[in-house]
Amino acid sequence: MRDWTDDEAAMLDQIGRFAAEVLAPRAADLDETATFATCHLPAMADLGLMGLNLPEGDGGLGLSGPALYRAVELIAGACGSTASLLTAHYLATDSLHLGADTDLRARFLPRAAAGSLGAFALTEPQAGSNPADMRTVARRDGAGYRLRGSKCFISNAGAADFMVVYAKTDPDAGARGVSAFVVEPKDTPGIGIAPAERTMGLRGGHVFGVTFDDCFVPAENRIGAEGTGFRTAMKVLDNGRIEVAAQATGIAEAALNAAIAYARERRVDGHPIADFQGLQWMLADSANDLAAARALGLAAARLRGTGARYSTESAHAKLFASEAAWRIADRALQIHGGYGYCRDFPLERYLRDLRIFRIYEGSSEIQRTIIARGLLA
Repeated sequence: MRDWTDDEAAMLDQIGRFAAEVLAPRAADLDETATFATCHLPAMADLGLMGLNLPEGDGGLGLSGPALYRAVELIAGACGSTASLLTAHYLATDSLHLGADTDLRARFLPRAAAGSLGAFALTEPQAGSNPADMRTVARRDGAGYRLRGSKCFISNAGAADFMVVYAKTDPDAGARGVSAFVVEPKDTPGIGIAPAERTMGLRGGHVFGVTFDDCFVPAENRIGAEGTGFRTAMKVLDNGRIEVAAQATGIAEAALNAAIAYARERRVDGHPIADFQGLQWMLADSANDLAAARALGLAAARLRGTGARYSTESAHAKLFASEAAWRIADRALQIHGGYGYCRDFPLERYLRDLRIFRIYEGSSEIQRTIIARGLLA
């Protein structure tokens, strides 16, 4: 049974061609020069990629969860940096889709689907794995709020047209005091954006520190009621973790394909190294890891948009995929030998890009905690 419709299959075919013909040829250069993947925004907008996660009513293409999973795989397999930029944009638009009223969605989401870039500002220096500990505050001031605080590692912030910012409207209420707001950084005085961080991998998917110095945000830009922001963020991260799994399996698939091609081509004593059983078993283990990771990811993706809770399923998917992808890419590099360690081949880039997936949008340790809580509830 296929996980997507004929129309979705045609769209995935288009995305696959775009990834192979446009994204993949520039991936190494974006990594080498740390060029921001925003260079691909116009082409992605033309293809409809900016709204793949949104229903048609919000201006998107209305892809099913599994089709979206495969689309992210295809993009990540070609260019991890571009996939990182795009899925960070999805976190912002999902915040609006899942938490905002009709008017606020209508103001921002059709534009976002058409190419207006979003950022998702949740993480703080003292509140990474536990967003409820955030210190950014939003204090009521007449017809709006004043934002004060700081965020870190915010993807897309330096080029974002809009930013979804999570802040405490009731600093004494813990998670129940968190609210969410849409901020337009280019038109809002008091926002400071630091230079892009110098990262180990995903060097074209830039992340930034952001500060808010009494920034005024109109009340109509609040997403949902006061105190509902944390709940919205957790729903968004359930989706985001599935997309991290998709990025991981997309890069892992590219690494495995590179290893298979190299094993057939490289010869020792007149024989392709693919003839050696030890190497065959490495490929078999990698194929097994990839199949299991993809199965967990698609199982979670099928629940997206159904109204069911899937926090545990998304945690399973992200945890297994992010760790399995590392094993796959590491074996692929080993099969390439010394060439795999050289930057003329993509294996070392795959490993550098993959490393962050065990940290962001909830570290592997946080995913294990979520899974354990589900078991013990």
